[in-house]
Amino acid sequence: MSFNIACQTFTWEMLGPAFTGGPDELLAVISAGGYTGIEITDTMIGTYADEPEAFARALDARGLTLVAFAVASPTGFTVPGAAAAADLAAIRRWVDFAARFPGAVVSLGSATAVDDGPRDEKLTVAADIYNRAGELGRAAGVEIALHPSSHHGTLLFGRADYDAIFALLDPDLVGWVPDTGHILRGHPDILDTLRAHQARIRYLHLKDVDTSGTWTMLGEGACDIPAVIDIVADAPRFNGWLVVEEESATAGDDPAAAVKANRATMREFGY
Repeated sequence: MSFNIACQTFTWEMLGPAFTGGPDELLAVISAGGYTGIEITDTMIGTYADEPEAFARALDARGLTLVAFAVASPTGFTVPGAAAAADLAAIRRWVDFAARFPGAVVSLGSATAVDDGPRDEKLTVAADIYNRAGELGRAAGVEIALHPSSHHGTLLFGRADYDAIFALLDPDLVGWVPDTGHILRGHPDILDTLRAHQARIRYLHLKDVDTSGTWTMLGEGACDIPAVIDIVADAPRFNGWLVVEEESATAGDDPAAAVKANRATMREFGY
């Protein structure tokens, strides 16, 4: 099958206050780097947050497609009550935004513990939020997908965690964005994890780590990129987008050069 290559904006978001640019700079760099799509986050959308039509024009001017819109939660999608209501209100806002862009997926961040309490209860809260988000997406014609991570506090680290959360999620409402780097940090047999939940895959995040779990530039770590893509390509609901994301120290020093180099790496692999 044919693939489309996009870039995720967390490469800049991870810089925190050191990044003083805005979304137009991101679009320019990603387009110049040779990508045809972008996944942007609720943090990096900036001045376009209430202007989807203006964002659509900016994307068109750079020859880019909005592949996905990533939404995080300050309470990790694991706190019930008012926090859960706030999560769903934010999700509704971004689902409505994404609905302007045909095919764009709303990606929800990993269930994350932000306080003490039983782990199973936190997973139950998260699953309820994810499923209700899926209902919001269905009503708006927008796919919803879960993006587990390996960052501090995550409840979705290893294969058993993936099995646990997916057992609680309606596969028709909530898909999966597998992230190669995050999976490898929790379970070295990435192909096992991908095969186990292949039917849930909507699109793919590609990044790399070495065997110690340290982020590396794409192609310099432990990820068998062609083997991963072969499995993802056979997923029944895979939409054809490979989204490259970079969190290495190299990207921290020069994100524009890093994402350009990663696009060249993907060409070397034949994508």
